[in-house]
Amino acid sequence: MKKNPRIIISGGGTGGHIFPAISIANAIKVLRPEAEFLFIGAENRMEMEKVPAAGYKIVGLPVSGFDRKNLLKNVVVLYRLGKSMVKAISTVRQFKPDAAVGVGGYASGPTLRAAGMLGIPTVIQEQNSYAGVTNKLLAKNAAKICVAYDKMERFFPKDKIILTGNPVRQDLFTGSDKREVAYSYFNLNPNKKTILVVGGSLGARTVNQSMIAGLAEIGNSDVQFIWQTGKYYYEDAKAELEKQDKGNIHLTAFVSRMDLAYAVADVIISRAGASSISEFCLLGKPVILVPSPNVAEDHQTKNAMALVEKEAAIMIRDAEAKEKLVPAALQLINDEVKIEQLGKNILTLAQHDSARRIAEEVLKLID
Repeated sequence: MKKNPRIIISGGGTGGHIFPAISIANAIKVLRPEAEFLFIGAENRMEMEKVPAAGYKIVGLPVSGFDRKNLLKNVVVLYRLGKSMVKAISTVRQFKPDAAVGVGGYASGPTLRAAGMLGIPTVIQEQNSYAGVTNKLLAKNAAKICVAYDKMERFFPKDKIILTGNPVRQDLFTGSDKREVAYSYFNLNPNKKTILVVGGSLGARTVNQSMIAGLAEIGNSDVQFIWQTGKYYYEDAKAELEKQDKGNIHLTAFVSRMDLAYAVADVIISRAGASSISEFCLLGKPVILVPSPNVAEDHQTKNAMALVEKEAAIMIRDAEAKEKLVPAALQLINDEVKIEQLGKNILTLAQHDSARRIAEEVLKLID
């Protein structure tokens, strides 16, 4: 057993990458309190704030994503990628890690590539049901690949794959029944059914526009909503609500107590990010997924379809959401048989203790 293992964890860009990265570090800390960590993220992305807040050091790379619509802009992207490789190699050399873990996001590619070049064993944590280009390229030299879906041998060498699931925020599952506290926290009526609408940490334009389009129907229903808009869309949504005076909607830019929001939700409307889906599976909550079309390889649609094929979720395409989302949600919340079926089926897809299982694989590799 190696004393004081040193581990680099890289990735970020969204909460869907950052929370799993922090969960993995926390799980390793439980198993090896003496472990030392360095996170590597992308400059000016939310990991540069969230990771230090969780008590870990982080270094930022000037890396950014490729622009698929304006190819000329990728000249700058390639320049930043080159600078990021140089900085990643320098950072890995200085820190001297025993292993490097990539959770996805812009910084993962340069970091794991640099670690591999310097002979450091690497672990990929692939969150989605459809592997991205970067992880497929990194897989050749990775020691282990931790995945959240079956049939991932389509993308990776079968002998390297370990089904672990995606790490999730543990505070969502601690404590006993929180419904009573949640009704009070959100100022909701305990006798009414509740739909939770979330668009990820930054919000989702189409989901918000669909809610605005359905305000009249929502107002005429006996259903209450928690509507998380994201900071960019809050003021517009607030202005629309004030025009129509809907008393059955709790509007917020960001839900700080997501454990309470989940506790009180009878149905959830969400994008189809990998981390969110992992949480829904563990919670056994019926969900309507609206995959974002603005992601690489359209992986959110593939994530959603992996559930739909097992009758574990309902999917509404982004282009159809304004017309169909609110009516579908109001129909589902009054269909007890369908709600029970969706909740039962999604629960069978849950992967438990994912962070600990990934942590064990990392430590096995080091030892």
